[in-house]
Amino acid sequence: MHMRSANANLFAVLRAQFPDKQDATAIETDTDLHYRWRDLDRASAMVANLFADWELPEQARVLMQVDKSVEALVLYLACLRGGYVLVPLNTAYQAAEMAYFLNDAQPSVVVCSGANMGWLSKLAFTSGVHHVLTLNDDRTGTLLDRASQHADVQVPVQRQADDLAAILYTSGTTGRSKGAMLSHGNLTSNAQVLQGYWGWRSDDVLVHALPIFHVHGLFVAIHAALLGGSSMRWMSRFEPSAAIAWMAGATVFMGVPTLYVRMLAEHSLNREAIQTMRLFISGSAPLLTETFQAWQARTGHTILERYGMSETVMLTSNPEHTDTRHGGQSMRRDGTVGFPLPGVDLRVVDNQGQMLPAGQIGGIEVRGPSVFKGYWQMPDKTQEAFTSDAWFKTGDVGLQDEHGYVRIVGRSKDLIISGGFNVYPAEVESEINAFSGVAESAVVGAPHPDFGEVGVALVVPQAGAEVNLSALKAHVKSRLANFKIPKHWVMEPDLPRNAMGKVEKNRLRERYKVLFAS
Repeated sequence: MHMRSANANLFAVLRAQFPDKQDATAIETDTDLHYRWRDLDRASAMVANLFADWELPEQARVLMQVDKSVEALVLYLACLRGGYVLVPLNTAYQAAEMAYFLNDAQPSVVVCSGANMGWLSKLAFTSGVHHVLTLNDDRTGTLLDRASQHADVQVPVQRQADDLAAILYTSGTTGRSKGAMLSHGNLTSNAQVLQGYWGWRSDDVLVHALPIFHVHGLFVAIHAALLGGSSMRWMSRFEPSAAIAWMAGATVFMGVPTLYVRMLAEHSLNREAIQTMRLFISGSAPLLTETFQAWQARTGHTILERYGMSETVMLTSNPEHTDTRHGGQSMRRDGTVGFPLPGVDLRVVDNQGQMLPAGQIGGIEVRGPSVFKGYWQMPDKTQEAFTSDAWFKTGDVGLQDEHGYVRIVGRSKDLIISGGFNVYPAEVESEINAFSGVAESAVVGAPHPDFGEVGVALVVPQAGAEVNLSALKAHVKSRLANFKIPKHWVMEPDLPRNAMGKVEKNRLRERYKVLFAS
């Protein structure tokens, strides 16, 4: 008799951990809606059955660009259980960016907010998409209308660990985004490791205040809660005083550094307001020492910082537990992203790929079960991203100290991480340079108290040309997502260059590093 292997479908893994009490609240929203565990199961089954009815091709891509809602989470769960591949996209992306994603991902289904249906459906149909549906954050839209006609029971499709679950687009340094392919196995293994490493419990209550189009909000936060059978308090968008108020009776919060900075500005943040909280996690951008210390002083809590990326999910983390040998002192270290997670191998290498001793700065390379399969339809880029012995080159620069703590000291290339989002200067520069009268430009990152880092644009006009700065800004804004727009613009006669003629961005960063100092 032929035995079927266990189903590696991530939905089946998550579903197995849902509480026995199916009518208990799984998610409470800031609009006073309560979703039971049963609701998540039934609703995602209906959407999966709708897609099955359309007989979509094997591993069909479903592109999602919608405002945050529990129904958007249901769409993700439906993709998992139906064996489809979710492509979540930032709601800030404009038409030129969306056209690229549609042509690259070649989705079978596009789900967008009703407000964008007009222009996005035209783009989608032009690139050969057969099904375009709407989903709004108030439980309206054609996706729900059509899914409601379908049965609310569905057996999760059989999946191998290596089968694709999601494609996450990461900006390319040349402006061409690369689609990181994450499998059911990548996501499952990472969720299970974090479950144990962060001491997740069934009675935990997560305040979910992040967007759900990238790793942090969609995978790290949600998988942990679902796998723990833990309930979530769901904020449609982050608002600092509301977040603090919702921590009464909650236990876990995940945020980017910007969110912690904003909460520290609220008078309501004190020890009493967060007395039931056990864990504050920060990631997606470097946490400034002053934020780490101010949070400790005000709340008595030590923020747990961790490190991951679209291609790998989480790689390292400070520990959840305290060190009993040192009088219960926290083992979380300021300025570090902790230790490599169980199952993750991490090494620091020099330019020749030779391993460096503890404490020396070099390129960070990793391998482990959460490391992605490669870039969607980019075999050359995939090959470049891995060493000959199959380690992934993160592109981050850092060190591992003698105690094993990892510190990230910078990024190769000139990546700017603003409010937790990656901004690649080359992409912004190409839009600036396309504007009439511009000879060249350089975009560099400057430290910022709220966003961690923001872009500064230096614009060199062509000889004898007048560049209207406000018209230039408007042009760039119409072409790119808002988080990519530089916060400071300067007209310059020329840019500093080295002997090879390359623009010396390090000198420019030095020049503007105190621009936003408080």
